[in-house]
Amino acid sequence: MHLLEREIYLDALSSGFAALAEGSGCIALVSGEAGIGKTALLQEFTTQRRQAARVYWGGCEALFTPHPLAPLHDIARQAGGTLPGIIAAAANRDLIFHATMDHLAHGLKPTIVVFEDVHWADEATLDLIKFLGRRLQRLPVMLIISYRDDEVPPHHPLRSVIGDLPVALVSRLSLPSLSDTAVETMAQRVGREAAELCRVTGGNPFFVTEALAVADHEVPATVRDAVLARISRLSGEARDVANLAALVPGKLDRWLLDAIVAPTACAVEECLAAGMVARDHAIAFRHELARHAVEENLPAPMRQDMHARILSALQAHGAAGMQTARLVHHADGAGDSAAVLRFAPAAADEALSLGAHRQVAAHLAKALSHASALSGEAKAQLLDRLSYECYLTGQIAEAVSARESAYVLWKAAGNRYKEGDSLRWLSRLSWFMTNKTAADRYAALAVEILETLAPGRELAWAYSNLSQLHMLADEPEEALVAGSKALALARELGDPEIESHALNNVGTTKLAAQDFSGLADLERSLSLALANGFDEHAGRAYANLATSSARARDFDRARRYFGEGIVYCEERDLYSWVRYMTASRAETLLAQGDWDAAAEAAELIAGNAKVAPVARIPALVVLARVRLRRGDPGVAKVLEEASQLAFSSGEVQRIAPVVSARAEAAWLEGTLVDSLDEIRQGYKMTCKISDSWMQGELAFWLWRAGRLTESTQQIAKPWALQIAGDWQGAAAGWEAINCPYERAMALAECKNESAVRTALQIFEDLGATPMAAITRRKLRESGVRNIPRGSHERTKQNPHQLTRRQLQVLALLAEGCRNAEIAARLFVTEKTVDHHVSAVLDKLQVRSRGEAAAVANRLGLGGAAVKRA
Repeated sequence: MHLLEREIYLDALSSGFAALAEGSGCIALVSGEAGIGKTALLQEFTTQRRQAARVYWGGCEALFTPHPLAPLHDIARQAGGTLPGIIAAAANRDLIFHATMDHLAHGLKPTIVVFEDVHWADEATLDLIKFLGRRLQRLPVMLIISYRDDEVPPHHPLRSVIGDLPVALVSRLSLPSLSDTAVETMAQRVGREAAELCRVTGGNPFFVTEALAVADHEVPATVRDAVLARISRLSGEARDVANLAALVPGKLDRWLLDAIVAPTACAVEECLAAGMVARDHAIAFRHELARHAVEENLPAPMRQDMHARILSALQAHGAAGMQTARLVHHADGAGDSAAVLRFAPAAADEALSLGAHRQVAAHLAKALSHASALSGEAKAQLLDRLSYECYLTGQIAEAVSARESAYVLWKAAGNRYKEGDSLRWLSRLSWFMTNKTAADRYAALAVEILETLAPGRELAWAYSNLSQLHMLADEPEEALVAGSKALALARELGDPEIESHALNNVGTTKLAAQDFSGLADLERSLSLALANGFDEHAGRAYANLATSSARARDFDRARRYFGEGIVYCEERDLYSWVRYMTASRAETLLAQGDWDAAAEAAELIAGNAKVAPVARIPALVVLARVRLRRGDPGVAKVLEEASQLAFSSGEVQRIAPVVSARAEAAWLEGTLVDSLDEIRQGYKMTCKISDSWMQGELAFWLWRAGRLTESTQQIAKPWALQIAGDWQGAAAGWEAINCPYERAMALAECKNESAVRTALQIFEDLGATPMAAITRRKLRESGVRNIPRGSHERTKQNPHQLTRRQLQVLALLAEGCRNAEIAARLFVTEKTVDHHVSAVLDKLQVRSRGEAAAVANRLGLGGAAVKRA
């Protein structure tokens, strides 16, 4: 089989395979749009190596809700031996992962493992890929992952998996469309004109193939027409086979085909001749696009009847285990509500056992769409469970909606315990949406209702929730009182889950008040959560350990807990906590001078509209501060959104950083006096809590404006020293905790020329263009000569003061790279590239990428510029 314009990609895969002989594994990421030829490329590559390697192939399917680890079950069946039995009997996924790794490590030949269509993968499969990828260093295993890159947006979980794979082992193959020359070659083989074919198909190999398969000499208006034209030529029996296959995502097992259609061999051969494929005792469409085209063309009554027949056959076959998600899919297609309600909760349980919380939520949502005949209480139970899973996975709006519906049903049923517990949850979810008024109201109502009943878990939870709200609002006395009540009742009930939750609130409250016994409480909370499998509470314990450490400027401890916590939560789909910690870690990266990493992390959160406001606020602040410190555009809009969200939260920990960032922006613009009212408001709020760092920063901006009248005894030492005029002492304090920008800001105010020069160098290294310019001007005005020219002034090749990252982006623009390719080359998100491209165009004062490339070529900012950067 000859694949046009794919030779270099086959060579790249071959080079990776050749390296296995040295005992080191490798990972190939094969991406491209639907129909671009990923499967054809990998089939050709693996076919060529069937004698030299074990080849295992697992595919992800476009089920309504993907079944956890479905590709691994494909692989296990191909592997045979004891592996299928081990996987089926394993009690948890750790055993499954290690059994798979053990099998791959003990082969007589090198092994190629293909995970196909990973854009559809469940979270457990993504975790398996991450698990395997991190352990290939010394194994003769080639892991190939294919996915549609246009279906993997920046917030898609696959992005974080790819980012965590060992860079040294990874090669990226992004398949482009065919050139007009290649399309013309294909057209000439069947005597067709190529010009219109190129226009309609855009060089997509699948589209071209399907269009050329039509008997007439006209290119169909759409590929859908091409697919249906091919199917229409089949005999009635063969068409029945194709229609059945169209309703089964992935592949149609031969036993299932025989059970429903029982076609003759001729009918199957007719389908294969028309472009379908046979593999692993199954038949399938060559491409998912073709399957969708046929599926959508089937009349609704026929689809429903066929789904019902498929469901019946699967049940008669004793389908269980890995096929539970498939049963839900076909029961839904059949409109069989009873079957959906039977299988969807079981599929949710199965997904939960593998830590795939997103799949749990999807199955529960599917069950609820068929729940009209259920009792109010049964429906409320499903809604409670759905709300919780949505909460864990960061789908907060959906969690609120489900919980509100459950509350109405519990209240109608007269179940006061559940009514109170629903109010407690609505309080928690309102906090996530930064609606403090609603959060406080729901919390008080929950306690009011539950205190009239016999004390139980619901009341303990209500007390702990109340403690949590006070803790978050920096109200230590109230937080500790409510927390003590929750702890006492939890221990009386012998409930480690509530104890873990309450200890978290108490410990975080103590740490905020600089009572370091709170660290032991928090670590005890984490220990209880980990020992008992309380995923949510472990995630929250990690988050509060990390953010409390960062808030106290103990960055080493914060870094450890952020690292451990984000990995833990990613592995369990706890995206609410992943996003919260990612945003908070961005603040730490900013403070410690890693501005590129800070901006990229912040962009990942701020660029996702579904992220809860409590995570968006710090991300927006970081994004704004990086931009204003670098002199990039887009600061005001970002700060305005952050301000609106922060003030609606009513929490000092959200408000103070926004006010400080706005003060910094105003100072750089020379309008600090105009912001005095807001700074005073923020400063008064910080004076009511125990955070000396927040208070110190706002005191500093008041001092800058000449309006600080209060004592500085309660603020953090570096800020107090700066306000006292001890710039060198302040600089030493900032250096001790590795805050380079603040250190340079202090040194820039010294009378000592050497200190100011050091400040200038730090600003240059950080890419802090505005402060570098201010500092250089100060040196000139004080009569200093021989001022070193900055990185933005050293050469006429960069008169537009582009940052290091902007130079890299411009160089790739000059090469003609699209944003997706730039993102892949620089290991950043496309959203981050969008920002950098906008900043480059603005600084170059051009309107298009082409004009930017022309400027780059004129100034010599091509590949050499990237190397210099």
